[in-house]
Amino acid sequence: MSDPAFSLGIEEEYLVVDKTTMDLAAVPDEMLRAAKKRLGDHVSPEFRDCQIEIGTSVAADIAEARADLAHLRGGLAEVADDRGLALVAVSCHPWGDPESQGTGHGARYDKIAEDIGGIARRLMTCGMHVHVGLGEDHELRTDLMAQATYFLPFVLALSASSPYWRGEDTRLSSWRLNIFDQCPRSGLPPRIDSWAEYRKMTGALVEAGIIEDASKIWWDLRPSEAWPTLETRIADVMPRMEEALSVAAFVQCVMRMLWRLKTENKRWRVYDRFLIEENRWRAQRYGTEGTLLDLGRNELRPMEELLGELEEMMEPDAQALGCLDELRGTRRIAHQGSSATRQRRVYDAAISNGAEPREALREMLRGVSREFLEGVESGVSPK
Repeated sequence: MSDPAFSLGIEEEYLVVDKTTMDLAAVPDEMLRAAKKRLGDHVSPEFRDCQIEIGTSVAADIAEARADLAHLRGGLAEVADDRGLALVAVSCHPWGDPESQGTGHGARYDKIAEDIGGIARRLMTCGMHVHVGLGEDHELRTDLMAQATYFLPFVLALSASSPYWRGEDTRLSSWRLNIFDQCPRSGLPPRIDSWAEYRKMTGALVEAGIIEDASKIWWDLRPSEAWPTLETRIADVMPRMEEALSVAAFVQCVMRMLWRLKTENKRWRVYDRFLIEENRWRAQRYGTEGTLLDLGRNELRPMEELLGELEEMMEPDAQALGCLDELRGTRRIAHQGSSATRQRRVYDAAISNGAEPREALREMLRGVSREFLEGVESGVSPK
């Protein structure tokens, strides 16, 4: 069997807002049609009518992913701007009320709303999903999924972009997970030791008529039903394209490192889910500014410090994949702070300058909408 390609696919969900007030705005039918005419099937509606999603083509490497993501972000932003709207890539709108927004285009979303009941009243979150191509070796997918679960809290901390909800600072870096974790079949994946076991588990739900297929399994990390990939779903969506690409490169390098260890008759320890859940919570709460549990030493250490050690281990993989600069970009995020950290800085500065809380939040979202456009014109990494 040939070596995996470690190809990349990135999906991002955005909120649509009035570009003057920054209030949520439903996507007009005409805007969706124009976006599809320009970008094809790479753009689609999402659960709420104020959300929209893009998905890149399969990229051989991070350079291809950058060019495609820049094209999609830039094209969609122009379509929105022509209609007095803007896109924000944060996982929760800081004051918008989900119950005031309708479900997205299509019966699929009405069915989801019916299935999850009252949970749907709060569900208006945006994430980023990263697919890494592993080929048709299904056993490899389940083997790497068990090991890669350890790295999910790092992905969450780096991507955290949802500190505000209903006009208040939640004191969490990712409020999105607090909402999405209420959905069924969400959270960390269970320990699965073989592809046959995975198919038996998911097949039981399909046979019982609970779900149509395994695409309704919404774990933080899952085998894709449609593609021969592992799909990392824990990330908040990020305003800055370069930060999104750095997190995608981190995920890509994790998969290649675990595969490389396997070829050397080694493997990453599969830690108890209870311990990984603790790190997942700490990443959700504190983001890049906190500490994580070093599971080898059973002591708390700065997230940035632990991340640096992981990056050193993954440097050979980043070099092989051509994404060393992007992988190193995760250290910059950890050092400077994720989007959640930046949002709080902008809000606090506006309050210090005399702004009322709602206007401070508007100023923060205006900055986020500007960040969305950084680097999209050329698709080239800024120097």
